[in-house]
Amino acid sequence: MKKALITGITGQDGSYLAELLLDKGYEVYGMMRRSSTEAIERIEHLKGKITLVNGDLLDEMSLIVLLKEIMPDEIYNLAAQSFVHTSWTQPVLTGEFTALGVTRLLDAMRHVCPQARFYQASSSEMYGKVHAIPQSEETPFHPRSPYAVAKVYGHYITLNYRESYNLFTVSGILFNHESPRRGKEFVTRKITDGVARIKHGLQKELRMGNLDAKRDWGFAGDYVKAMWLMLQQDKPDDYVIATGETHSVKEFLELAFARVGLNYKDYVVVDPKFLRPAEVDLLLGDPTKAKKQLGWKTEVSFQGLIDMMVDADMERIARQLR
Repeated sequence: MKKALITGITGQDGSYLAELLLDKGYEVYGMMRRSSTEAIERIEHLKGKITLVNGDLLDEMSLIVLLKEIMPDEIYNLAAQSFVHTSWTQPVLTGEFTALGVTRLLDAMRHVCPQARFYQASSSEMYGKVHAIPQSEETPFHPRSPYAVAKVYGHYITLNYRESYNLFTVSGILFNHESPRRGKEFVTRKITDGVARIKHGLQKELRMGNLDAKRDWGFAGDYVKAMWLMLQQDKPDDYVIATGETHSVKEFLELAFARVGLNYKDYVVVDPKFLRPAEVDLLLGDPTKAKKQLGWKTEVSFQGLIDMMVDADMERIARQLR
């Protein structure tokens, strides 16, 4: 039985990846930082099926001890300070987790289990002020936030360890991927939660930032399949994972409100405090390489994703009101 270690197990992607690996017969270990309160609602249903272990990307010795205990076949590094907006107010901490944390984990793997395969969660935010449309594996990076800068470092240090030490390390450049498990601080979930709360009479307006920003949005459950496929190849390589479609925040709002029979224009207020210091105007991924070499494809459409998220938030709030 293969063993997999997932950092960031309690996040959206970690929970979907854990489900996928369990279905494939893996022994799944999830790394968590020690805390007095456990935020494990996304993996509550997996209790007893996965093993939660303590480790910290800020502490390399804890990673060395952990890897010695588990000796994983595959390592999926999904943990990060992953909220772009927070990275401007906490740029140093973002760098420690999202950049140097990758190095600590790679270095621990190099010394303890160099035969393991390593997946790094890179991000479309690395493209920032885009140099080409669509963005592929060959498009230069121009990061526009401390988060994106840290992700670029994490991406290149993963490549560096592959080339320097002949390790099986790969990066998935994932474009925006959402689900009902997305945190409410992210714009898509902020919208669907807001729609449900407005429909249920719990709030009167939804305050938003830039409505013209365009993103390539897919379903997180589809994207974790690509992570797994990358580690099953004969040779390590990096891949863009995206739908190949781009939509504006305004389009997302329109469809989300329409799902419950409302017009977004009646409820949305643009608030300057939600605007980024440096905006990323358009992201559109070219997943040709992943489709061709990995045989990967998306299954949930843009409309299907919005319907799924709105319906889940409508049900959740209805339960709370009972």
